[in-house]
Amino acid sequence: MIRKNPPEDYIWPMPRPIEIPPAATRSFAKDLRLYHATKDTIKRDEIAARQAWLLNQHLGPREKQLRLIDVREMFVQLKDQA
Repeated sequence: MIRKNPPEDYIWPMPRPIEIPPAATRSFAKDLRLYHATKDTIKRDEIAARQAWLLNQHLGPREKQLRLIDVREMFVQLKDQA
């Protein structure tokens, strides 16, 4: 008999964390502060697009690419961390 659904106590493997170089991390933190300091929507989209491109460079070939909305959501969630 083939099981289609794993048992309830099955532990799903965790995705591997992204390895980001320190320079890219500093750039992300700088853009995070700039994103929240800027009120212009187009400038905010430019900042988020730049970071989406940068973060996507460090993803593996099998990992899902980040979208602009994903980066914007990260910036919103990290607002108090800047």
